[in-house]
Amino acid sequence: MFNFMLYEPIVDAGMQVLQAAGNVRLASGVDEAAIIREIADIDGVVIRSRGRMSRAILEQAPRLKVVGRHGVGVDNIDLDAATAYGVQVVNTPLAVIEAVAEHTVALMLAASKKIVRMHERLRQGDFEVRYRETGRELRGRPVGIIGFGNIGRRVAQICHLAFGMQILYCDVRRAPDLEAALGARQLPLDDLLAAADYVTVHAPLLPETRHLIGAREFALMRPETLFFNAARGEVVDERALYEALRDGRIAGAGIDVFAEEPTPPDNPLLKLDNIVLTPHAATATEESMRDMSLVALDVVRVLRGEPPAHPVNRLAG
Repeated sequence: MFNFMLYEPIVDAGMQVLQAAGNVRLASGVDEAAIIREIADIDGVVIRSRGRMSRAILEQAPRLKVVGRHGVGVDNIDLDAATAYGVQVVNTPLAVIEAVAEHTVALMLAASKKIVRMHERLRQGDFEVRYRETGRELRGRPVGIIGFGNIGRRVAQICHLAFGMQILYCDVRRAPDLEAALGARQLPLDDLLAAADYVTVHAPLLPETRHLIGAREFALMRPETLFFNAARGEVVDERALYEALRDGRIAGAGIDVFAEEPTPPDNPLLKLDNIVLTPHAATATEESMRDMSLVALDVVRVLRGEPPAHPVNRLAG
């Protein structure tokens, strides 16, 4: 029987997999000190978005063989340290595609139709807001997708097939299949920013993508541009985003992720009325939560000496 640690609770589908293979313990906290106190006898960990798997923790985990990331992004796991200590990292790259893609398009619709602003005014008894606020259609407009992996490609499919939007994308790799199927065009980042009415980020957080979108990039966008981020908060310079929205250099935004999470109540983005905000909730669907919890399958596979379906790092031997 194996010992498992959860940083945060997961849904029953994943819990049942772990419980069938051993004992499951919920960490008393996700701060480094709490994890270090409790990890010495743990064989496998499931980590979500809160807390980190740091080198300091790995140094105190002699039995640890596998870390399962409940989701896709592994920026809260020290991959170099995990590899050095022989710890396999696995994730669920397919579990969130539909949830995040649909959420992104929902933000696009909400910002385009000014749904949140009208909702708030109507709740205050202001039915006449319908004469003061005018939305716009997505139909036929160019959307620029930064990061054309699984999620970016699904956003492209929805935008083109549902709304006839023109697909522009920026990625280190070409996507000839979607160029043929959707008429997608690969552009350098600066050209994409200047051409798109909608700009949406789906790039992972890496050293080279931190603040990928900042003041210079917002200056390249047009005043009618709407900007969206459901990737990672620190891919965007949040202060530069705030200033671009405040000064009307772009028309609006839809944001699901923040540089600091939970985002503090004094975050100036919360004071703007040309932005739609959600609390890192793009993956919070019944289907996605179930499928992310099933990272437990790979965690158990690794402990049983079987190859995982979705390895993140490559171990020696």
